[in-house]
Amino acid sequence: MPISRAEIPAEDAKGLVERLCREWADARPIDREETQARVTFDEGLCLLQAEPDRLIVAVETLDDETLDRLEGKVNAALEGLTGVTLEIVWEN
Repeated sequence: MPISRAEIPAEDAKGLVERLCREWADARPIDREETQARVTFDEGLCLLQAEPDRLIVAVETLDDETLDRLEGKVNAALEGLTGVTLEIVWEN
């Protein structure tokens, strides 16, 4: 299963996790604790971990094409919440 991981600098990573979970809650299952969450999409999983100075995101899917799409969904959601274009570097 292909997996990608990204570390995104963020002053309020915990707040980003909370906001992402609220944004996605109506459409997909979410397991959330204080600083982390597991979001189940139809095409795979997204794991979120808030650190003091960054948000760590991992996505896992069945194939590389789907992995790219799920990375794009996460990018779009984060940019929508922050209001800025982010240079997210995904590591496979």
